[in-house]
Amino acid sequence: MNKVNSSILALKSTQVVLNGELRPAQILVEDGKITQIADFKTTLSVKTEDLGDQIIMPGLVDTHVHINEPGRTEWEGFNTGTQSAAAGGITCVVDMPLNCSPVTTSAEALKQKLDALAGKLWIDCGFWGGVVPDSLDDLDELIQAGVLGVKSFTIHSGIDDFPKVEERHLSQAIDILAKYNVPYLIHAELDGEEKDPPPIGDKYQSFLKSRPKSWENDAIHMMIDLAEKAKAKGVSGKIHIVHLSSAEALPAIKSAQQRNLKLTAESCPHYLTLFAEDIPDGKTLFKCCPPIREQHNREQLWQGLNDGTISFIVSDHSPCTPTLKHIDSGDIENAWGGISSLQFGLSIIWSEAQKRGYSLPEVVNWMATEPANFSGLGHRKGKIACGYDADLVVFDEKQSYCIDPEMIKYRHKITPYEGREVCGVVKRTYVRGQMVYKDNQLLGSPRGMPILSNNKL
Repeated sequence: MNKVNSSILALKSTQVVLNGELRPAQILVEDGKITQIADFKTTLSVKTEDLGDQIIMPGLVDTHVHINEPGRTEWEGFNTGTQSAAAGGITCVVDMPLNCSPVTTSAEALKQKLDALAGKLWIDCGFWGGVVPDSLDDLDELIQAGVLGVKSFTIHSGIDDFPKVEERHLSQAIDILAKYNVPYLIHAELDGEEKDPPPIGDKYQSFLKSRPKSWENDAIHMMIDLAEKAKAKGVSGKIHIVHLSSAEALPAIKSAQQRNLKLTAESCPHYLTLFAEDIPDGKTLFKCCPPIREQHNREQLWQGLNDGTISFIVSDHSPCTPTLKHIDSGDIENAWGGISSLQFGLSIIWSEAQKRGYSLPEVVNWMATEPANFSGLGHRKGKIACGYDADLVVFDEKQSYCIDPEMIKYRHKITPYEGREVCGVVKRTYVRGQMVYKDNQLLGSPRGMPILSNNKL
């Protein structure tokens, strides 16, 4: 006789992503956790839904998302941001410490963020803290409050309340963070220009030249040098380069990794699928910092993923209001720099990856398993395994669609991918065994939870 229990879920498919491969299996979920992975033909004691050959994969983990709440909810917000993530097969995000207001550089600011998100999370959400020059004295307290790590900029962040840090600040932060074994995320650009840059106007190539690869390369070399100096005094700091754009930095990163420095890097769908030669003038939706670079650079980034120098792929969803994007005027120079694509990352990357001979389990590793491991959530997120959260996605890897603004679930229906034909459709998303999304519709009410490193929530 079948058990009848709303907290029990059983799914089967001929294609389940398990341990880096696709194979037939059944998944039993009880009280939000995966409790059994059975052979496809095994008879379970509960009714099992047969999904045929639709893929069951772990929910993605996106560790680079700007939700901007509290303070700039006209840019995004927890409700719309996490709805969009669920529609894209993402079951956990880690929120960045800017561009919310206040920025998350203190335990009090983290508390305000936690208060602001109550009843709004459709998926689970962790938090990065931030380090700016004036917040170093508060860093211990911030980490103890539950952030999963912290972020700094080596260049102006775009907002004045999150100023850049200098080498002496970076060194101090590395020492503090090493005590807690959490990562230090670095927006790595150094403005080496001593003169004012030429005007950009609406010219994309002018914008590209205004933020050369050397800015990234120099900042990454600086971080490697700081890591070496820390190691020499017995400090083993985890340093992570966010949104790597310059492929010229890959050899230095790889060399540092081979010398056993704890240096990692991520890249993003826009750097892996778009290229500068194809971006028209006046199209401000393509502006981001660091910029989308040339096609040859893009190919080298894929090689960096292939050989493991780049560990994973995240969205860097950095939305703003359409007004701040200067869409109508095409003013690239003054437009906010950020790409909105949270909902479409899986389809965008899968479309490009399969052309290059990569498998879906490899994409899952880049977009679920590795970011979960990096953020300290690898014991419960990012893979289908017994004891893990039942964060599951049903995915049709063959169905294609055209990205249309009307399907967008984040706050502002704008994206540089509008009109792009992509492959792979998220059919369902489960968060801890609860279906929150099915066939382009959010289901029920927000059921996500905040995740703190100290497990207070």
